[in-house]
Amino acid sequence: MDVPGSAYKLLLSCPSGLSRSQVLVDFSASYDRIPHPAASLEKSIAEIWSQRIQENPSLYNGQKFRYGGCTLKSGDDSRQNSVSLKLGLTDYRTFVGTNLNPLWENFLASSEDDTVRCWHMASPLGNGAIVETSDKRILVLQRSFNVGEFPGYFVFPGGHSEPKEIGISGHPTDEILTDSEVLNEKVAEEMFDGISREVVEEIGVPAPSLTDPIFIGISRRELNVRPTAFFFLQCNLESKEVQQLYSNAQDGYESTQLYAMSRSDIDSVTSKLPGCHRGGYALYELMAASEDK
Repeated sequence: MDVPGSAYKLLLSCPSGLSRSQVLVDFSASYDRIPHPAASLEKSIAEIWSQRIQENPSLYNGQKFRYGGCTLKSGDDSRQNSVSLKLGLTDYRTFVGTNLNPLWENFLASSEDDTVRCWHMASPLGNGAIVETSDKRILVLQRSFNVGEFPGYFVFPGGHSEPKEIGISGHPTDEILTDSEVLNEKVAEEMFDGISREVVEEIGVPAPSLTDPIFIGISRRELNVRPTAFFFLQCNLESKEVQQLYSNAQDGYESTQLYAMSRSDIDSVTSKLPGCHRGGYALYELMAASEDK
């Protein structure tokens, strides 16, 4: 039986995997969240944040990239497939007050169009990594029981790409003329740099031990409509070596244990994966099946 929160939807699947040059970004204020017309719902965002701050004064309202949809472009014989990610800006406060709001379903718009359905949501685009060791094990973390979302669940390493890492604190204005192509390139670069950084910080492996990330798609947890971009990376270390490095990981407080699992091991715990990560594993399986053909 599925555990609540483990249901997912695949928003985009790229079984052949896309390299950095095949992933484009359209970063624009037109993909920012649209406020909900119900004033009481909008007011609840600030109220929930105020309550959370009282409970945990160390909470930080950092900016995140907002997922506003994507376009898959199929290549011909001379051109490869590519995807364009439509990204806006949001922040952690709005995420807590919309996606994680007890009344989160009230923020959903009535539409068959996925982008329209979620346009009142913060929908920060998370990232996740399927990391395969040199002895063909997949690295899985068990979340700490102190974290806010899904304590004690199994997850793949990940988090969010960070606007601040590339100097973004808001959208360019008329006063600050920015070359949009250059900015889009910087954001796309951060999509890939961000996931490598998360793996290094959470697992403790040195960056040179990892291959360049390959983008395999976007999954969304049905509970809280939480989108996550997934990547595949290989690590040239054996799982035993990785286990030793994990004890020194910078972000180790977010997790309590690192497991190096076989695919059958993961199959046995999928109900204990949050939906966005369960969907990420489904994206990996589609990639693996594509390679087996």
